[in-house]
Amino acid sequence: MIAEAGLAALWLATAFAIAQLLLGAAAARAGDPGAMLPGVRKIALVQALFALLAFLILIWLFVTSDMSVLLVAQNSHSLKPMLYKVAGAWGNHEGSMLLWVTVLAVAGAGVALFERRLVAETLSATLAAQAAIAIGFYAFLAFASNPFARLNPAPADGQGLNPLLQDPGLAFHPPTLYLGYVGLSVAFSFAVAALLMRDVGPAFAKAMRPWVLAAWIFLTIGITAGSYWAYYELGWGGWWFWDPVENASLMPWLAATALLHSVNVLATRDGLRAWTLMLAVVAFSMSMVGTFLVRSGILVSVHSFAVDPTRGTFLLALLGIYIGGALALFGARVGTVTQGATFQLVSREAALVLNNLLLSVILGIVLIGTLYPLVAQAMGVQLSIGAPFFEKTAVPIALVLVAGTAAGPLLRWRKDSVQALLTRLTIPVAIAGVAFALFFALSGFASPIAVLVLALALGLAAASVAPLWKRNLRRTPLPIYGMVVAHLGIAVSLMGMAADTLFKQERLAAVTIGDNLTVGPFKVTLVEVRPTVGPNWSAMEARLQVQRGASEPFELIPQQRFFSNPPTNTSEAAIATLWDGQVYTVLGAADGAGRWQLRLWWKPFVTLIWAGGGLIALGGILSLLGRVLRARREAREREEWA
Repeated sequence: MIAEAGLAALWLATAFAIAQLLLGAAAARAGDPGAMLPGVRKIALVQALFALLAFLILIWLFVTSDMSVLLVAQNSHSLKPMLYKVAGAWGNHEGSMLLWVTVLAVAGAGVALFERRLVAETLSATLAAQAAIAIGFYAFLAFASNPFARLNPAPADGQGLNPLLQDPGLAFHPPTLYLGYVGLSVAFSFAVAALLMRDVGPAFAKAMRPWVLAAWIFLTIGITAGSYWAYYELGWGGWWFWDPVENASLMPWLAATALLHSVNVLATRDGLRAWTLMLAVVAFSMSMVGTFLVRSGILVSVHSFAVDPTRGTFLLALLGIYIGGALALFGARVGTVTQGATFQLVSREAALVLNNLLLSVILGIVLIGTLYPLVAQAMGVQLSIGAPFFEKTAVPIALVLVAGTAAGPLLRWRKDSVQALLTRLTIPVAIAGVAFALFFALSGFASPIAVLVLALALGLAAASVAPLWKRNLRRTPLPIYGMVVAHLGIAVSLMGMAADTLFKQERLAAVTIGDNLTVGPFKVTLVEVRPTVGPNWSAMEARLQVQRGASEPFELIPQQRFFSNPPTNTSEAAIATLWDGQVYTVLGAADGAGRWQLRLWWKPFVTLIWAGGGLIALGGILSLLGRVLRARREAREREEWA
């Protein structure tokens, strides 16, 4: 009866979502919305509790290996480690969509609990819009993707979780991305409510900003973690492939980055009103597009679970309803949005507009490059768009964006002068120029684009800390530190990307026991290849002795693993992280003549890519913490004056 209880909780959550929509819409149009708003808040909380209960029940079914539930039988096994039993609850189509709607409901409850700055009409409309989004996904679960469907007769054991998903990184990566995706739904609901109520101004932006910032933080963490997972788990030695599923997570991040800058301007300077509304719609649209791509079965990927075209059609319908409706509303109401504060061409606001335009262009390139092959395939034409397309189209624009990111924080609000900006940029430009000349010579006058990226990254690093010059660091607000750290993180990531392109070395060879290989400054010796077993897999593993010059040798043990449930072979790379880079090793197959394939890389400073991602997220956390503390302080001051 536990599965039935989960289904009942899901239906009750649906009922309360409908009630929230109806009562929220009525409150938004009522003469005294403040009288109805407490009821809307309570309904939002109850809806979230039932959605959370349904998801916890699903996790319990996986933990207890209840094979009478179809989803558990298809995606778990009684011998799986506990972590992967729990992760199996969302490592599939139905469970991942239940996680989606649970986060959606909990986010709506968060708005109901904590938001006190918006007028009652706008807040009621926001909660109604959030409920409307939830209803569509509840309907999807109920009619097309039931996570609690029974299986009769129940099998003796399950088919197991995809081995590629049996990794701690993948256990936490999807929930983190979903927190980012669904966090953007709150920004979308705020924008819809502001358009409906004609309430676009600083108060609306201040209410939206923490949600945008939190979503952006989670998206940053999720993308960074996913990149590193693919790097070490798939054994291909790369950190980004421009795969459609990777792009599905990148597109919302690009839109959220532009939205974050716009909502900051609206909240603090009362500018970019239309930009903020449009980007809120676009950001959630990209989340919906990503959900459709990954969960509709239109893509074949380790992240893609659905193969039923009915589900894809349902998701496409939801995409059309929500995004089409929001764009129609934006088109109908944008004329009523007043201009807000104006600014000069040379100003920080203008720089942010330029950055938003560049981010939007990159977003358009990624969107076209991702969707065009799918459209062509639907028309009977098979084609593939890979890394060369994105590198030739998006990278040049990204370089201009990096320059804009360096200059933007050094400009004054409202109005500034070109001469003053050039003076402030003297040191960053000098650093970038010297770095370009030096590294271009060190690289043998090869890869000028990668050298330019490295030079711009060093210039950006210098410009990033410039806002702290001549400040009292103890009195500097946390959001300023957040901006500095986030921009510095971008510079650090770019340094890692450029260093990996310029200086990495690769070696592929078939070797016998005792043979030596060199890669970069390292000598690698194949000591032995032996069988081994794990909790739910068996493997052949190589013991490699790695030595750098006269230093102490160390061991690396790459594996070729075999999982029986379901039957799958995987490569487990062995990586040594040093202060100046990583030694990356992969064991291939035997050739029947006593030789083993070995693939080796030396990747100088590649870890800067993910260290930079961590700094970007940390910058967001500092900014969010500063905003929250400031809001609490202002609330206490209002109470003292009341």
